[in-house]
Amino acid sequence: VQLQASGGGLVQAGGSLRLSCAASGRIFSSYAMGWFRQAPGQEREFVGSISWNGRSTVYADSVKGRFTISRDSDKNTVSLLMNSLKPEDTAVYYCAATILTGWALKVYEYDYWGQGTQVTVSS
Repeated sequence: VQLQASGGGLVQAGGSLRLSCAASGRIFSSYAMGWFRQAPGQEREFVGSISWNGRSTVYADSVKGRFTISRDSDKNTVSLLMNSLKPEDTAVYYCAATILTGWALKVYEYDYWGQGTQVTVSS
């Protein structure tokens, strides 16, 4: 699976941004997809994940209620809609794919990674 993340940019606090992750290669629908982020000097942290069939999602407490993950198996894409953005959401955002069937919240549980896209939220 090859992943390509896009959609990052500069946005004011309170604004919205949608990130996309395009997948190619192996059967996309077999993989659960996750989003992670990494701020300067910090470890990569879990943002949210969507199951292989798109029926279930899980989010980090810090983004719950503000971020929404969705997937389109016809287009082999996963999206992260980010609303009510805060300066602390500033980070490089990564999409990732895992063959695990249970919820994967850790970096090491993911098999494939995109290159990351920068999100900057100004106050």
